[in-house]
Amino acid sequence: MVHPIIDDLLWRHATKKYDATRKVSQDDLDVLFEAMRLSASSINSQPWKFIVIESNESKERMNKTFAHKHQYNQPHVFDSSHIILFAYNPRYTRDDYAQVVDKGIEDRRIKPEDRESAFGAFIFAEFNTDETGNTSCWTKAQTYLAFGNTLHALARLKIDSTPLEGIDIDLVNEEFKEELEGYQCDVALAIGYHHPEDDYNAKLPKSRRSLDSILVRI
Repeated sequence: MVHPIIDDLLWRHATKKYDATRKVSQDDLDVLFEAMRLSASSINSQPWKFIVIESNESKERMNKTFAHKHQYNQPHVFDSSHIILFAYNPRYTRDDYAQVVDKGIEDRRIKPEDRESAFGAFIFAEFNTDETGNTSCWTKAQTYLAFGNTLHALARLKIDSTPLEGIDIDLVNEEFKEELEGYQCDVALAIGYHHPEDDYNAKLPKSRRSLDSILVRI
């Protein structure tokens, strides 16, 4: 199949080695961050926070979180251009959704007189809240929607990336506790440009299950 979207998805891969001399431009970062902001979420809840690690000081802090495990991902901290922490709100409340509703009014998506009725959708969040007020199963799923959208946007921009579920969740959340402000980070993303010789994964052919093994049309 020939199509720009397919070409971009065939191009992307999980980068195993980055070229530390290359950085993502601010213009591309601006596009990427806006694409992240525009990610889809259930009831437009947007229960996420993105922590962008770009300064040497912040990278030193991230580097410390590999003290005990997942050291195979540690080189990405300094070799990649940026590390992005994807975090979700583990206790999403009506007050959180009020920010979404009020922004909808500001953007003229919701009429001011319809503010109260706009909270009708919040019942879906309540369905996904346990007896202790925990919403993690639901809000984490929404954050992965943003994660997938980010991977696609990066492919369109021809920026390499590596999904990082191999992080020490406890140390990451402790080290960046102030920036996370109660949000929970379970996954991160390295972005930058792969090393032309040492990124072995760039040279391998793309492999996925066949379409007829995963797609059912009825």
